[in-house]
Amino acid sequence: MQKRRLGQTDLSIAPLGGNVFGWTADEKTSFDLLDRFVGAGLDTIDTADAYSRWVPGNKGGESETIIGKWMKSRGNRDNVVVITKVGSDMGQGRKDLSAAYIEKAIDASLKRLQTDVVDLYLSHWPDPATPYEETLGAYQKLLDKGKVRHVGASNLDAGQLRAALDVASLRGLPRYAVLQPEYNLYDRASFDGPLRDLCMAEGIGVITYFSLAKGFLSGKYRSQADLGKSARGDHVKEYLNARGMRILAALDAVSARHAANPAEVALAWVIARPGVTAPIASATTMDQVDSLVHAASLELSPDDIAELDSATA
Repeated sequence: MQKRRLGQTDLSIAPLGGNVFGWTADEKTSFDLLDRFVGAGLDTIDTADAYSRWVPGNKGGESETIIGKWMKSRGNRDNVVVITKVGSDMGQGRKDLSAAYIEKAIDASLKRLQTDVVDLYLSHWPDPATPYEETLGAYQKLLDKGKVRHVGASNLDAGQLRAALDVASLRGLPRYAVLQPEYNLYDRASFDGPLRDLCMAEGIGVITYFSLAKGFLSGKYRSQADLGKSARGDHVKEYLNARGMRILAALDAVSARHAANPAEVALAWVIARPGVTAPIASATTMDQVDSLVHAASLELSPDDIAELDSATA
């Protein structure tokens, strides 16, 4: 399995999304999926403290807890790259990247993950109430204590990322080494352009989330009637329009040429994009894990990419 170096870090990754653990995948299913994932040679698991607080009866931390139990039961912590995030509302009433909150949140995440270090710790959302200097200073303490190995951010635009990098440089604080933006064949506007250019110029690793547009690019949802096929169906309805159908048609055509499925082609397109290190995608079945593995080795031709790009216009 080919892995790519993540920016200027010492991490080389091929990731699986953990947002489904404790939501649409129970503990046993999650263990099975994780076993299949690492058995195929992949090693990076992306989660967050807030996964899956949105599920009735959950309070957040469910995904980290499952991953921690799995790593302990398999005795494989040293062979797995763990990415988690901080800053989502976990009951404090706002997005929070204050130093005091980060200090408490990392310890809670480490306890749930049953480990003493997180390989990559990400600011989940911008926090306009907290200066970058305070957040980055908090991360410096975590790095010094060995609680995290690298830091990055998710959901920043080009101006916010530039400002954070400038503060790090000016104050001698750790810089964000990784960005996790939303990016896929349908949702391109926020990353393509200035943000991608900045990441490439600064050597920042990029791991994309919602790489299958919440499941739409799997081809599973093609009409309103299909939305009931899973718990994520309600999040897909925004893609059921003329542009979405054009993209699915292009995915179908390219898939047929490669004996692949639409999800594999959609992920291969992201992998081939300039500036992208790797896409994150979630899986709830063994077949979906196998698709992630296949996508990582699927090479699209220039004509394939042109056809897909044309459909997204």
